[in-house]
Amino acid sequence: MTTHTLINTISHVYPYIITIIIFLIGFYITITEHNLIKKIIGFNLIQSALIIFYIALSKIAGGKPPIYNADPNTIYSNPLPHVLMLTAIVVGIATTSLACALVVKIYNQYNTINDKEIETIENNKNNL
Repeated sequence: MTTHTLINTISHVYPYIITIIIFLIGFYITITEHNLIKKIIGFNLIQSALIIFYIALSKIAGGKPPIYNADPNTIYSNPLPHVLMLTAIVVGIATTSLACALVVKIYNQYNTINDKEIETIENNKNNL
């Protein structure tokens, strides 16, 4: 395998490798952390990885923007995946803001944002 083909192969796989790394970091944070804010950050990393993956998947080599061209052999990129991901970003922001508001309410009620401490407090309430 020549250096040129190796670099060409890596450049095509690079976005997917980065996506997998970001996804796994977010998943690890979500599973292992007990701090609710850190869990929200983990969910945001997972969402970002999925958005990057979807956009990387929709990339067409040599694709041009979908603007009229007289050449019938022109390959156009589909703008729909990018528009859908913009919508996903907006929904993600709304979901994150709602989750942060819920964390504030939880903190006001339990004086902690650690899910293990909240579980302990709830178990103690139920045992009384």
